[in-house]
Parts: sequence; structure tokens; C-alpha cells
Amino acid sequence: MHSDYGFLKAKNASEAASIREFSTYDIVRRLGVIAPTRVHLKNHPIDQPVTVFNAALAIKDSLVYVYARIILGYYMYVSGIAKITFPIEDLLSGLVNFSHYTAELILYPTMKYDIWGVEDPRVSEVDNKLYMVYVGRTINYFNPAIRRERTAPVLAYEATRDNWVKTHVFIQPKRNREHVISDKDAFIYKINDRLFIFHRLHMDDEATYLVVSEIPSSIVSEKIRIAGKVVEVIERKTTVILDPAPFELKLGWTGPPVEVSKNEYLFLIHGVDKEMEGYRIFASLVEYNSQEGFIVKAVTPYYIMEPRQTYEVFGDRPNVVFPCGSWLIDKDTMLITYGAADYLVGFGTLSISETLSLLDKGRIY
Repeated sequence: MHSDYGFLKAKNASEAASIREFSTYDIVRRLGVIAPTRVHLKNHPIDQPVTVFNAALAIKDSLVYVYARIILGYYMYVSGIAKITFPIEDLLSGLVNFSHYTAELILYPTMKYDIWGVEDPRVSEVDNKLYMVYVGRTINYFNPAIRRERTAPVLAYEATRDNWVKTHVFIQPKRNREHVISDKDAFIYKINDRLFIFHRLHMDDEATYLVVSEIPSSIVSEKIRIAGKVVEVIERKTTVILDPAPFELKLGWTGPPVEVSKNEYLFLIHGVDKEMEGYRIFASLVEYNSQEGFIVKAVTPYYIMEPRQTYEVFGDRPNVVFPCGSWLIDKDTMLITYGAADYLVGFGTLSISETLSLLDKGRIY
């Protein structure tokens, strides 16, 4: 067990953290960026968002679907999610750096779970259907008297090409619920017919926990949903996957993993350092089996991506690369979408084989 909250702990979670060092060997090839001045909303009177960043990703039939967090004004920094679609050739040829794109606002604040913002989406494919988990800024977000459940992960699914429907919000069990300050950096993923939510909890002991919880598979197989009603789902068997390294404040999930061999998954994780509170990325190899649960098998001994381009270092939130999207474009290449300094959507590619080679240097199991 882990902490007074009853969390379980993955095998090697602490050992893996102890072998990491505060250095970077950047292996992400940058492909380009989308700036807010080149994004045009077709279903809102404001044509251009102020910022466009922290985007999720899906690819179908050589088309790239980018689900980006947008801000229309700075007063309360309230976010929505807009969909941008373009041919993958725009990325491979560099056209993405110059082209203007039409965007459609698809998700925005509508309820108590997200009234102050719809943020940082992650998209995953489960049973051949696209699902999105985003961070909802709840009704408590700005209330100084209520430092509880300020954010919550909300699930939506792609009902039709241009229509995403909110269906569930994820919460901790009753014994922990009053201790949750925020719950974010989340996506759902199915392993061995079990459905999990990967997420990051901030609890009232002021610690953050990089965790995975089991959730009912029925939430992605329901044929009848109550129109307009979002249902609370309890996160069960919450397991801490990895502790922060001694030089880090916190960790967070990026996007869905890649299965690199049977029951072995490659995850990208962001770490926030204590010195400058910058965001960098490292990789972890995690196994899951029904007998032992989650096992951390390896970590890259150092970060594999850090802010280095001008647009990653300088922006609304300096010194940030914040991936939310990942998708395999061939057997060895992962495309990632990331927020660059909380202002632009960045694109990059990562070699799976090169990442696995670096993971071998940090293998513990």
C-alpha cells in the first residue's frame, strides 16, 4: 500500500526514480508548429484564438486530427477544445509551418465539472472508437473556500465526425474524495480486456501521484446513454506507477502508450524540475499482468526531450514542452503533438527503436 490514501504501488516505482539523472539527450525530431494567428474558428464569432496548445491527436486515412486547447481571452484563462484537420503530408513537407487552418470548436464549458475550462485533452482508441479525456476545471476552481476537486477528468466520445458527447467524470472513492485537490493528465486505455484510466492526482498532503486506476469496461460499451447527463465513475485500485526523481516536483502522463511487445508498454511522461519548474519528457517501459499488476521494467536514465527551440522556451508559460497526443505513423515512428510554452501546437517524431535502446540503459527488471 502507498500513503494514507490506500494507493497501491507498482513494482520498482521507487527504484526506477532513483536511477534517473537531471540531464537530457533530446531525440525528438521537430516537424513544425501551428500558431494561433493561422487558426480560424468557423463556429464562433471570434475568428482567431489567443493561444492554441496542448493538443491531442488522431490519424485516419492520411488525415491528421488535432484536438487543441484554445483560449479566447486572458481574463479567466477559460479553455475550450477545437478540432483542426489537415493532410499528414503538411507535416512531412513542412507546410504546417505556413498554412492557415479552419478549426471547429467541439468541446467547451457546459456543466459544474468543467465550467471554468475544458483543458489538455488526450485521445485514445478503444474498441475501434475514439475517446477523449480532458481536464475539467470544476465549479470549485476559483473558490478560495473550497480547495477540493478543483479539476476532474471528463470522458467524451466521438458520436459523429464533428460531434463529441460528454458521458462520464472520474472521481476517487468516498474515503479519498474529500482529499483530492485536482485530478488531471488523464486518458483511458484497455489492457487485457480491462479498462484503465491513467491520471495524476494532487492530494491534500500536497504531494502529486502518477497513477493508474481501474474503471468499468461498461462505460465504453453502453448502447444507451442518458442524453445530457454526465455520470460519475469511481476510480478503483489506484496504483502509483512511478515516483518523482529527487530533482523533480511532479510527474504527469503525456498521451496513450505504445505496446512494444506482449503486455509491455512504452509510456512518455513529463517531469517538472525543482530548479526552474520546466517541463521535460522521459520514457518508461511498463508491464502489466493480472497476477502482479503493473511492473516498471525500465526508464530512460535522462530526459529525451526538453525545451530548446525559441518557441518552446519563450511563451505564455516559459520552458515547457507538454505532449498530449501520440500516434504511430509506422512501425518505428511515433508522432507526438505537444504544447510549446503554452502558446503553440508543436509536432515531432520519436523513433521507437532508439527509445527502447535508451531504455535498456535504465533497465531494472
